[in-house]
Amino acid sequence: MYYLLGAIIILILLSVRIVQQYERGVVFRLGVVSGEKQPGLQFIIPFVDRIMKVSLQIVTMPVPSQKIITKDNVSIDVAAVAYYHVVDATKAVVAIQNVYSAVNQISQTTVRNIVGQFMLDEVLSDTVKINQKVKDIIDTHTEPWGVQVTTVEIKDIQLPDTMQRAMAKQAEAEREKRAKIITAEGEFMSADKLGQAADVIAKHPIALQLRNLQVLSEIAVEKNSTIIFPNQLFSDSKGIRDFILGEEAGKMK
Repeated sequence: MYYLLGAIIILILLSVRIVQQYERGVVFRLGVVSGEKQPGLQFIIPFVDRIMKVSLQIVTMPVPSQKIITKDNVSIDVAAVAYYHVVDATKAVVAIQNVYSAVNQISQTTVRNIVGQFMLDEVLSDTVKINQKVKDIIDTHTEPWGVQVTTVEIKDIQLPDTMQRAMAKQAEAEREKRAKIITAEGEFMSADKLGQAADVIAKHPIALQLRNLQVLSEIAVEKNSTIIFPNQLFSDSKGIRDFILGEEAGKMK
């Protein structure tokens, strides 16, 4: 009696399985898939059923750095990271031997092939486009395995030292070009305004005298000193002649 009770307890213990919330249990009955077990307390037939638990959590998989030759024949080192998760536990167990290794290998190959189709400038500036293209291709390969790739990101791009120096010189030359253009535009605007001011002064000569007085007033505020300057009394010989005639007329009176 006790032996029978002990055997029953042992069979119950052998038949009990606990599947976590983030897992699915694929049940093989005599080597044939009989279904999937949902999270919670599950029972199987001892010595007949075998259960394999598959995690559905998102896996963060680093793609090792590898040397890639871009479309314009520049050798660079590119490292990436991929995020994937299992959506079909049965396919992940039956269709592929090692999901992690398979996704890792196909990710390395795809990153190398896709990045090699772009110019260096495109690799540095259009990473979003490259990431999406790599993700779509990897996802196409992993779909039969019951795996979905959610994101692929290029996280590091190493350039040769010579290329870094060349790009630094290019950036410096670009900044110098913009600085010269801005300076030239400023000179043009300044010359235009000076030309307009000269036209106004030509029409009103006294404006130049007023401007001189204003400048002297500003200088006197900053530096307490005596300033002696020649004043333009007459603008031409006609002014001198009129002044002399006026003086003589005053004496005659």
